[in-house]
Amino acid sequence: MGLGNPGIEYRNSRHNLGFKAVDLLCKKLGVQLTDQRFQALSTQTHYHGKKLILTCPQTLMNRSGLAVKYVAEYYNPEIGNILVVHDDIDLDVGRIKIVRGGGAGGHHGVESVIHHLGTSGFNRAKIGIGRPRYNEPIEGFVLSPLYEDQRRIMKDVLHVLLGALESFILEGVETAMNSFNSLTVGEKGIEE
Repeated sequence: MGLGNPGIEYRNSRHNLGFKAVDLLCKKLGVQLTDQRFQALSTQTHYHGKKLILTCPQTLMNRSGLAVKYVAEYYNPEIGNILVVHDDIDLDVGRIKIVRGGGAGGHHGVESVIHHLGTSGFNRAKIGIGRPRYNEPIEGFVLSPLYEDQRRIMKDVLHVLLGALESFILEGVETAMNSFNSLTVGEKGIEE
């Protein structure tokens, strides 16, 4: 499940990196989010024998949990098989972090998912967006595009994240955490 805000005005915002990650995975798998039920765009596919439901809620970010709940009620996945992809202000640009469970860390979309699922036990793929450089208010910062010098790095980060998503699907959360949480993507490429 990739979190973001629907609408063209939000397309390139930091808050929409969850959408971008799911779109990238869809492109790799040759599928499109065409199912419009559940207040979300979603699709079903198979990857190396694993059934996947790829979803981007079409509620606003702060109500993402409603769509996640509807999808989860319909498909009934084990909570440990749910992975929510979202931006994270407490991680620097160039970092991703795969985690199992935990709090929302002030992320209203994740708060909504926890509330509507009634548990925080699902997995997350966090994409670092860093903190405002110019004292911008947090709400405006997350709804704005990345700084110019971060855009190429984020493109590389999303490709690294794609590998982490594949690792999660095929090998589970522990392997994805161990393989990807120590990586940093920077101007010089990927470093451990």
